[in-house]
Amino acid sequence: MTQRESNPFPYSDSNKRYYTYDYYLRRRYGGKTAKIPLDAGMTCPNLDGRCGVGGCIYCSGRGSGDFAASSTLSFAEQYALVRAQLARKWPTQRCIPYLQAHTNTYAPVEVLRQRYDEALALPGAVGLNIATRADCLPDEVIALLNEVSQVTDLTVELGLQSAHDGTAKRINRGHSWAQFLDGYTRLREGAPKAMICVHLIFGLPGEDGEMMRETVRRTAALRPDGVKLHLLHVLRDTALAEEYLAGQYVPMARDAYIETVCDALELLPPETVICRLTGDGMGEALLAPDWSRRKVSVINDIDKLMFGRSSMQGLRFTE
Repeated sequence: MTQRESNPFPYSDSNKRYYTYDYYLRRRYGGKTAKIPLDAGMTCPNLDGRCGVGGCIYCSGRGSGDFAASSTLSFAEQYALVRAQLARKWPTQRCIPYLQAHTNTYAPVEVLRQRYDEALALPGAVGLNIATRADCLPDEVIALLNEVSQVTDLTVELGLQSAHDGTAKRINRGHSWAQFLDGYTRLREGAPKAMICVHLIFGLPGEDGEMMRETVRRTAALRPDGVKLHLLHVLRDTALAEEYLAGQYVPMARDAYIETVCDALELLPPETVICRLTGDGMGEALLAPDWSRRKVSVINDIDKLMFGRSSMQGLRFTE
């Protein structure tokens, strides 16, 4: 039997032993669906002084929106440009506008409503993804997100990165685990139809494997709808880059990352969609680790290790 034929994981039609975002989208919309990153021109409370300045030590000047077009362009122009690029790889009419850069709930409600409506009016849009922080979810914003979730498939992406307050302080995150938990809980209760996706980063300064697994366990206990797993990249012109060049930070090794991802998959609920397993920095902006440029190879080796372990997502998940 092939790996696909012998795969025991229920939410898969391939050799993947975890609930891939591609599988979720195909089941939800009946075919390939592309996410289109957009820059809404937002800022961040960790930049303007509300909770910090300088931003997270790893964050680029684009606020993690490096793959979006320039915010000087309208949504329609950004959308058309990126959609044309992705069409060469994924020819599909179904798209999800993704407000990715910076914190996309950090503005007056009237501004947010206008931006969300504008994104949903784009041709082929079948939903909306909004990247934000759990400490930027006041009650009036959650009420707006609840409204949006009544008319479209809404995903709210919350950056946690680590559940350890010492790490949060070390990376200048600007909020604690308790603040994240408060925002997550109020969003879950106030906008119950919204899908919540939690971002985690492996390889953060000072963290060992057990600390990373503990973050995954705490996240798993929340039963998020989705999780994104990221490798910490060192990007040029960041505070982390200064530490790396000074020999004060050593990036995570490839084998350690692959093993940690497999551990994380085993600890997460089987129904949680794995929206990302790793990522890659923008070309010349990436300083390290160089192995992260070969993303497909890393994902293939994650698949091989899960098979070699006779494992699957949720194998070690406990309520």
